[in-house]
Amino acid sequence: MGFGAIGAAIGEGYTAAHASTAISRNPKISGDIFTSMLVGQAIAESAAIFALVVSMILLFSDFSGQSVITVSVLLAAGLSMGLGAIGSGIGSGYPAGEACAGMSRQPAMSGPLTTNMLIGSAVCQTPAIFALVVSFILLYSNFSGQPVSPTWAAILGAGFAAGFGAIGSGLGGGLVAQTSCEGMARQPTSASTVTNIMLLGQAVTQTTAIYGLLIAFILLFKGFEPSTSLAAAMAPLGAGLCMGLGAIGPGIGEGATARSAVRWIARNKEATAELTRIMLVGQAVSESTGIYSLVVALVLIFVI
Repeated sequence: MGFGAIGAAIGEGYTAAHASTAISRNPKISGDIFTSMLVGQAIAESAAIFALVVSMILLFSDFSGQSVITVSVLLAAGLSMGLGAIGSGIGSGYPAGEACAGMSRQPAMSGPLTTNMLIGSAVCQTPAIFALVVSFILLYSNFSGQPVSPTWAAILGAGFAAGFGAIGSGLGGGLVAQTSCEGMARQPTSASTVTNIMLLGQAVTQTTAIYGLLIAFILLFKGFEPSTSLAAAMAPLGAGLCMGLGAIGPGIGEGATARSAVRWIARNKEATAELTRIMLVGQAVSESTGIYSLVVALVLIFVI
């Protein structure tokens, strides 16, 4: 819950700050801006609610046994959801704040801006949902038939892969959605194009979170031979950390790339094809570092 509260609080504060600025600029539509602020904050809050749900399960469920595996399961479930909520909470606040600012400039676009904000913020929540799924699998799977070592390390690795892996994608998706709302407010005629490119850019930013989810699933469902070797335990733990940490940078970098493309497409719609091509190439290069992490993680799991 501690980690899970960080992102939502920052995202909600960012939204409220922009709403205050927007209302001071155009007090006549303060009601619409206030409503949009609350809706945006509610979406950002959802990541923290996911963390709260997992916290309540951890606190009030009866987990029998005190084995090393049980301890690893409970710790990994908390880390997965807590870390996984950070990026989504912050990222969801970006489009909400920019939508409020856009309404003050273009009151007639309040409806489309709210819709675009909802779509962009919802996509930002998907990495947190991945982390939530991994937490639930950890909490409700039976690992009693698995050898203590290296299973305990694989379980922790799964939590790190899903938790850390969600941070970059949540933040990156928010950057793209933020600029989409900005572009719609500045150039209302480009709204449809901007929304489409936003979704394309966000889709690419989600891929590294999917890599983290993939490694988490492999670590959870692959059977490991019993071993007392330190290397046998450190390999799956290292794989989870490798993929989780390795997904943060690409997710943010791809979001920054798409953010710039969306901003200039809104101002120069005739250059959409060229800017989209540059965006995808730039994102692909940024993605390569996440792929390197994925390859090393797979080697640690299946070769070491």
